[in-house]
Amino acid sequence: MNSDFQRLVTAAHYAAHQHRTQKRKGLNEEPYIVHPLEVARLLSTIGGVHDPDVLIAAILHDTIEDTSAEKEDILEMFGERVCEIVLEVTDDKSLPKAERKKLQEEHAPHLSPEAKQLKMCDKISNISDILENPPKDWPLERMIEYVDWGERVFAGLRGTNEDLERHFDELVERARRELGA
Repeated sequence: MNSDFQRLVTAAHYAAHQHRTQKRKGLNEEPYIVHPLEVARLLSTIGGVHDPDVLIAAILHDTIEDTSAEKEDILEMFGERVCEIVLEVTDDKSLPKAERKKLQEEHAPHLSPEAKQLKMCDKISNISDILENPPKDWPLERMIEYVDWGERVFAGLRGTNEDLERHFDELVERARRELGA
């Protein structure tokens, strides 16, 4: 088996390739790969997570949901544990958006500790983007609604990583202040 570093770099390359045509919704239209790399960075630097499987899963967390990547690809390339974590945080895109959002709230308390921490960083990254690089077609009300929904999802993730929880709480406080919510 490859070293953890090689697996991590391979995951970054794979995710970059899978997301190569996608852009973030923000005004500056960043390449999508910035988001999964940011989630992995937050896990490591703020969350203190150094488990290579969790960091690899963070980099890959949107590949099955948003690209042509399939469960079998992740399983074969990165192993069962990485695949399981990715699947835990993958939405079923065949469902309507409102139902997917509701399911995230319902499923959050039942995720593994690894998936909970990944999901925490996903919400931190997305809310940070709303403040620093807001989606170009989102009115203020939609941004506030996302922060509210993010808080509801995050409530089911608590008790897993105090540093990420503190960071999220500070971010939401800032979002409420800056968005006037």
